[in-house]
Amino acid sequence: MSSKPDILMIDPMTKPITERLEQYFTLHPYESVAKLGDLAAKIRGVTTGGGSGLPREILDALPNLGVISVNGVGTDKIDLEECKRRKIRVATTQGVLTDDVADMALALLLDTLRGVVASDRFVRAGRWGKDPVPNSYTVKGKKLGIAGFGHIGKAIASRAAAFGMEIAYFNSRKQDDSDYPFYPEFKSLVEWADVLVLAVSGGPRSYHMVNKEIIEALGPKGFLINVARGSVVDEDELLSALKEGRLGGAGLDVFAHEPSVPEGFYGLDNVVLQAHRASATIETRNAMGNLVIDNLIAFFDGKPLLTPVV
Repeated sequence: MSSKPDILMIDPMTKPITERLEQYFTLHPYESVAKLGDLAAKIRGVTTGGGSGLPREILDALPNLGVISVNGVGTDKIDLEECKRRKIRVATTQGVLTDDVADMALALLLDTLRGVVASDRFVRAGRWGKDPVPNSYTVKGKKLGIAGFGHIGKAIASRAAAFGMEIAYFNSRKQDDSDYPFYPEFKSLVEWADVLVLAVSGGPRSYHMVNKEIIEALGPKGFLINVARGSVVDEDELLSALKEGRLGGAGLDVFAHEPSVPEGFYGLDNVVLQAHRASATIETRNAMGNLVIDNLIAFFDGKPLLTPVV
């Protein structure tokens, strides 16, 4: 690069990553389309998070955009077809966050079944010795259904196997590199499973795939873990089922309208809540941020993207 290209930052990055970005690029934090003004024509690259993506109104306002580097793996909030039409390259941080997301899925699964956080609240409230200590559920031998069997789904399976769980999966197609049972019909997997973990991509195809019918199929002794996207689950139906005992419990890292979380979840002991932080470890966030930068550098040096989507 002979000069520093102008980059629009949709989401803030950590201080070390921002400082490294500034070595190579001129950064412009996003405020609004209206405030872009003359800058819009100068923007040649965008950094964003998987949850924020790049809304179409911003995409349309950047006539000379060449590359979008996503700090995450989600692209459901980026119009990839429009990017292809305009020959805008898109890269994600695929492969970097697999292990941490799988770890979070297992952490939520263990907590939801064993009631770790609920028991912590029980002790802190001074109820031990006054009220009966609640029992929880054994993990070993439970049937785990994984919806979405890409890198993250497979990493979840390998961890769950160590806990002695019986594993099967639903996916868009059978995975030849896996010996676990494949269910081509999502509802059939849910009817079989004791625990359902969601590891699918977001977007229209998976929107509300967990609805009232699926929740009823999982049942009052079933558990739902979501490390995918909030849009995958009908949140109103989930909340009603948890309140009414039609679902045994849930562990949620993602929500439909983040950072807004329905307050009805707050008082429930049968749900564990996280702030969309499955990949939020120091090590992984640094690796993700550096990959965002390395993809931008590759593009502006005329080299292939390291982790391309488009």
